[in-house]
Amino acid sequence: MNIDRFIRRPNGLEFMKVVLRVVLISIVAMVIGSSVAFSDNDQNKGAESIEIEGGKRGKVPFPHRQHQERLVDCQTCHSVFPQKSGSIEELKAQGKLKKKHVMNKLCTKCHKETKKAGKKTGPTTCAKCHIKAKS
Repeated sequence: MNIDRFIRRPNGLEFMKVVLRVVLISIVAMVIGSSVAFSDNDQNKGAESIEIEGGKRGKVPFPHRQHQERLVDCQTCHSVFPQKSGSIEELKAQGKLKKKHVMNKLCTKCHKETKKAGKKTGPTTCAKCHIKAKS
């Protein structure tokens, strides 16, 4: 019994369509795979912790990575100031950011709202964050 008469062989155009589909599916799979593999690496995570200038009350140690993990959206804070070291002080010096705006309108406000919602949060008073330099 000859099996060849039961197998349908594609003509040239059908074969090209099959090859084109396989190539397109492969390209889509590679693009999706590479975007997933590099999504975390491409993001600028910034420093794990930062020390923010706190004026006369003293510097403020800021657990940056911890805030990134909890807030997820960087724009929660960085809509007010850019993701650049020293940007808060720079904007204050230019008169584009009020002195206590970041601490009062972002940090303390968020901590108080989180506490009010019954969740664990960071400090809600100035003295708990600012570290005065020892004389």
